[in-house]
Amino acid sequence: MPSEVDGTASRAVADSARTATISVLVDNESGVLARVIGLFSGRGYNIDSLTVAPVDDDGGRSRINVVTSGTEMVIDQIKAQLGRLVPVHRVADLTQQGPHVAREMALVKVVAGGENRSESLRIAESFRARVVDTTTGSFVFELTGAADKIDAFIELMRPIGLAEVSRTGIAAIARGAATI
Repeated sequence: MPSEVDGTASRAVADSARTATISVLVDNESGVLARVIGLFSGRGYNIDSLTVAPVDDDGGRSRINVVTSGTEMVIDQIKAQLGRLVPVHRVADLTQQGPHVAREMALVKVVAGGENRSESLRIAESFRARVVDTTTGSFVFELTGAADKIDAFIELMRPIGLAEVSRTGIAAIARGAATI
């Protein structure tokens, strides 16, 4: 029989929150996204990132990528409830299933002059960010990569003259032969 210490440790692990990247294959029809969002908002679950786009030639199916967080029980509940929605064909927790690729794109506007202008270009080069718009007083950088890379870029641009950020949200897919 486990000791009280073991039971406490087990509960602490079960109660700890984790981040989950969940991919959902759905019929591409009116109201599907609203129903998915309603499932989250109606139960008080947070959405950290949400992307959706058609994934087949005839536009009959779309893929929704949702990044959320919660305890293991909450994540399991989210997946089960998503699976019960009528237009849903498949639900996959990419973070739990194994290796996956997750990327995001961001447009970052920096308003700077003089030395700060040069510094923003040096930082952008080290992050492999592309200049997609420039004026005499500003740059718009395009940056693609993992969310933490984009976060780091934004933090470095903040003291230089960060003016505005627009992010796409996570696009994710399993590595290897596995599919949703």
